Formats: sequence, C-alpha cells, structure tokens
Amino acid sequence: MAITTYLNLIGGQSLPAKSGKAFQDINPADHSDIVGEFPSSGPEDVDLAVAAAKKAFATWRLVPAPKRAEILYHAGQLLRERKEQFAQDMTREMGKVLAETRGDVQEAIDEAFYVAGEGRRLFGKTTPSELQNKFAMSVRMPLGVVGLITPWNFPMAIPSWKLFPALVAGNTCVIKPATDTPLSVYNLVNTLNDAGVPPGVLNIVCGGGGSVGNALVEHKDVRAISFTGSSEIGSHVAQRAAATFKPVSLEMGGKNAQIVLDDANLDLALDGALWGAFGTTGQRCTATSRLLLQKGIAKEFIARLVERVKALKIGNGLDESVQVGPQVNASQIETSTNYVEIARGEGAKLECGGHGLTDGAYANGTFFAPTVFSGVMPTMRIAREEVFGPVLAILEFDTFEEGIEIANSIDYGLSSALYTKDLNRAFAAIRDLEAGITYINAPTIGAEVHLPFGGVKHTGNGHREGSEALDFFTTWKAVYVDYSDKLQRAQIDNAE
Repeated sequence: MAITTYLNLIGGQSLPAKSGKAFQDINPADHSDIVGEFPSSGPEDVDLAVAAAKKAFATWRLVPAPKRAEILYHAGQLLRERKEQFAQDMTREMGKVLAETRGDVQEAIDEAFYVAGEGRRLFGKTTPSELQNKFAMSVRMPLGVVGLITPWNFPMAIPSWKLFPALVAGNTCVIKPATDTPLSVYNLVNTLNDAGVPPGVLNIVCGGGGSVGNALVEHKDVRAISFTGSSEIGSHVAQRAAATFKPVSLEMGGKNAQIVLDDANLDLALDGALWGAFGTTGQRCTATSRLLLQKGIAKEFIARLVERVKALKIGNGLDESVQVGPQVNASQIETSTNYVEIARGEGAKLECGGHGLTDGAYANGTFFAPTVFSGVMPTMRIAREEVFGPVLAILEFDTFEEGIEIANSIDYGLSSALYTKDLNRAFAAIRDLEAGITYINAPTIGAEVHLPFGGVKHTGNGHREGSEALDFFTTWKAVYVDYSDKLQRAQIDNAE
C-alpha cells in the first residue's frame, strides 16, 4: 500500500521541508501500519510560515469578530460530520481506543461551538474619566502571530483549545504538532480552512522540538507561545521565550491524586480510579497516578481494584471491545519500565502488571500491562514523579488532614479528586487541595471546555485554557476620547 505524503501548510500552499527530509507516523498498535509521511522541517520553514502568518494578520485582524466566529461555528459543524473518520485516524496514529478518540474529536466540536459564541463577547470595559467631557474605555486587541506547540495525547482537542480562541481574537497561527500525531492536527486545520479561514491565517510546520519548536519560540515576529507538554520542556520554552519578552502559556505535567475516604461509595470510587488511571493508557496530564486510600477501606479496595485491572482488555484501539490501547512509542514503554524498577527498588509492592507486552497480538506494537503498586510511601519517586503511562501508585493514610497533606506534597498541582459523602470535608478539600482542578466524587479526568483548565506549581505558569484562554490571546488597550475641545491634564488638573 502506498504511503500518503503530507507537506507543511504555509500561506495556503503545501510545501515540503527545505531540508527535503521526512518522517513516518506509525500506528503504535501495529507498526506495519504507516499512517503517513510528514516533513521534517527546520528554522527556514518556520521563517516562511511566520512570514505568511504576519502577512495574513494585516487583513484577518480587520474581519469583525462575529464573522470570525461564524467560521469557527461552521468548522464545528464540519467536524461533527467528519467525527468518525477523524477518530479512526487518531486511533491509528495515537493508539487510544475509539471511544476516547471520538471524545477527543467531540471536545474539538464543543470548543468550536463554545468559542464561536465568544465572537460576540470580546467585551472591554467602560469607566468614568476623572475629567469632564472625557470618555474612557478599554478594548481587547489581538496579539499578532502566535506559535502553538501541541502534544500527542490529545492531538485534536488540545490544538482546538489553542487555535479557536486565538483565531476568534484575530490572531494568525503557526502550529507545530507532535511528531507522533501530526495527522489529527492536519485534519483539524484542513477543516478550519474548509470552513472559510483565509490562506495564511493557519500554518502547519512539522518537525522536532529542537528544529521547529525552538525556532518558533525564538522568532522575533512571533508575539506569544502556547505550549502543552512536559514540565522539563516547558521550562526550556519559557527560558528561550524570555529573551524576546514573549508571553508564554504553559500547560505541563501532573501527578494527580484521587483520595478515597472510608465513608465513600466504594463502587463509585473504584470505577473512578480505574478510568482515571488507565483511560488513555495513563497518558494524560490529568491521569490518576496516585490513589490515596484511608486505611479502614484500603485492603478491600486494593483487592477489588487489582481484580478489575487484571481483567482489562488490552489491544488495538480500533477493536471496539478493547479497553486499553498501546503506549504511543517505545520511549514511553522504556519510561514505564524504568519506573517499575525504581518503585521495586524503593520497596513498593507490585500488585499486577509491571512489564511490556510483546507476544502474540502485542508483538508488533508498544503495549504495557496496566500496573498497580501498593505500599507506596510519599517520599518514593513513584509517588512524586510523572510516569505518563498505565502505572498507579497506592498510598494509605489515617486522617482526612493527612490525605490532603500527602496530596499536596509534590511539585505538581493540576487535578485532584475526593470521594466522600461528608459535605464538610468535600468543601474543605476544595479549599485546601493545591490543584487547578478538583473533582468531588468523580475521577481526576473529565475537563469541560467552558471552565478554566490548568494548574499550579510545576504544572503551569498561571494561564488557563478553556474559558479563560482569551485572556492569553488578547492584549488590552486603554482608549481615551476627550470631547472638551481644550487641553486637559489628567491627574494634574484633577488634583484640585
């Protein structure tokens, strides 16, 4: 079967990388399935894309925001029509099961419809002036060319969180998709173009972080960078962007805790732990990677959880009966394997899993058995560092206050969950958990587009996606209109 070749999208044209090099997008469940071949670009390609975006900004910024929003709404309609095909493509290139890739596309649809409404709500403020016959207000303005660097685990949802608010605000974009999952970004951008986005407003440059990402972050004509990825790379992006005073939105790692108190609905908490830890094969920044159990229910809960984990069906996500797909590449398998050995060395008890799956149906993919460790102490690396795989650490605690303390004892602060029937403790947890997101009687995964998404500490730098994304993709301009027909000196004249 012939391999489909994709090119960079720059100024409305399909262009190969200047280097002439390319890389293959491979199905992690079946390495014989080549999803496509994509350009391996460099700084020269970024220069072309930024120039195209800068040229397009001159006219795109003048399109009324409600009209820009109508294009996004149309894109949402087209995404809904193309949902199944895009989900199939995503499962092939990323591995997660079809039920989840359909959800990924659905999140992009939801984002399109939500942000389309914001086209009529780009509100500024009016305020009284301190002087007579003077009008004062503030208005939102687009930034210009923005660079977007997106991850492989939600290869359409997360790009939509960045592209749609950037566009409705009047910016033009250069996006660098993850090299493991570029096709989903092409599907999204092509849909936006089919909906009526003019040439040059959206540009795709494929390639590695060192060659494309750095060039985008450092480019003098790029006004802002929105990045989702690891904390290590996010720190690197922030430092490089600081040299040119670019604002940077960073959405990074997590080590999320689900706390289960002894009064909780244990059946519900069990379902939540299973879904939170092993949905997307644990490859979510919001995944439940720590399960904190009050000691009175710990033994029973662990036994029931391990039984459920062992029964999970692992395989190619295109099979509707599969519950857990592959890890995205061999590097992720190596990371999971290394953390299993670290946990064993630290004295944690391996309850199940802990190894790659390489025989039979798994021989041609990158699969890892869902893994559970008990007897984990808060100081262990398995309890503090992000694995980004199907590896769950179980810790036990005595009191509610101790559970909160353990949950907060790490460098990350993205998502958190508490299972309890005690309303007082629920509200205390909402107040006291150091996280950007807290769920009560629900797993650590499941964010909705109309709420702010992001975290604290090493998880993020304060910006939020979702409902607050426009605060990043716009800047404020203060406007004064003096209709007194004379010179008025603000603050000086007013002092009397």
